[in-house]
Amino acid sequence: MAEEIHIEKGGRLTIPAPGVRAIGDRPLRLASWSEHHLLLEAADEEGRVMLSGTLGEVCIVDLLSFCNMFRKSGLLHFTLGGGDKVLYFQNGEIVYATSTFPEEEIGEILYGLGKFDREVLQGARQFAGSVTPLGKILIERGIINSKDLWTATRSQVETIIYNLFAFSQGTFAFVARPLAEDLVVSLSMSTQNLIMEGLRRFDERALYMQKIKSLDAVPVATGKVPNDLDSTSQKMLALVQAGVCDAHELLRRSGAGDFDGLRLLSQLIDRGVITMEEAPTVAVEGDLGEIIAIFNGVLTAMCRVVSVKNPQFRDEVSRFLRDLPQPFSYVFRQASLCEDGSVDGGRVLANLAGLEEGDKIRLLTDALSELVYMECIAARRELGASDSAELIKRVQEVSQRVQTVIGRRDNG
Repeated sequence: MAEEIHIEKGGRLTIPAPGVRAIGDRPLRLASWSEHHLLLEAADEEGRVMLSGTLGEVCIVDLLSFCNMFRKSGLLHFTLGGGDKVLYFQNGEIVYATSTFPEEEIGEILYGLGKFDREVLQGARQFAGSVTPLGKILIERGIINSKDLWTATRSQVETIIYNLFAFSQGTFAFVARPLAEDLVVSLSMSTQNLIMEGLRRFDERALYMQKIKSLDAVPVATGKVPNDLDSTSQKMLALVQAGVCDAHELLRRSGAGDFDGLRLLSQLIDRGVITMEEAPTVAVEGDLGEIIAIFNGVLTAMCRVVSVKNPQFRDEVSRFLRDLPQPFSYVFRQASLCEDGSVDGGRVLANLAGLEEGDKIRLLTDALSELVYMECIAARRELGASDSAELIKRVQEVSQRVQTVIGRRDNG
């Protein structure tokens, strides 16, 4: 929902916090206006904002088709629930794409293609940065080769595009500007074909997930082994027979990629080769389990009390989780809120796999503290200072209890 703002006396505007974070301290210029709108753009931006708005009546297909039909060159920015995407157009064709969604980062793409384990990825990330990118680190260490990186980069760009079709809400802006040659990736399809393929995948993915139910579900072999399975399906079946834990891991270790892996798994289910069972509840134990339990206690209380005043509170918190910056967004990746407002401890800890125990505790504590802080702000807003005082007191106790757990571990 758009946030309402007012022009104060003297023409002063107060920009909402998300807009301030996005623009930073860059100067602004008024690009266009009418009785219905004001368009402010960054004055130091190369190129000019030629088109902007919100998704809804204007959909993803409309925007991509417009840029393609009129052979536009420039950057199409999307601000979406959970992250941002930028598509790079050259003469109407998409030639590159970037994303802040954690699952679309190049390391996650390579990991999803089964090129290495989580521990290897976490180790390489410690040495990567703005000067030395992750891909270069992986090549220098002999973990992947140049062909692997090129294939993954192209897969990354296509994944960013295809995943875009799942969004019907968000904002967009097209900045017209020429592109540097090093931003051009040779894709296998034209923009129109990418649109058609993206729509097909969006529809078919929904059908596959009806059969698979959840990527946390556990695939189980029925004992039926057809003699006409392709090599990748045979590999998937062998992994299931060997006891691979869930559908997430099965897709990764098969090396088929997300969409093709879902298609093949769905076919194995259709043919009665595999059935899907609900994932068992995993008890989170040790210091990490205790920290999650402490935070979940106050998160549950917050949800129960604040939801009386604001029935949409849980949805608001879910959107907050999607919009968190790195590294917190990585902690909560694919972790949805439970009905009582608590977080899924098993999924959160799975996201932290590969880190040292001390790093897990630090990152987990910081991420959950950020979530609780946001809920405190919402509680004060919905309940008022007096009625929210008891909840805020519990939050202060949480901090003390968590520090006790950390101190006990450090001294143990």
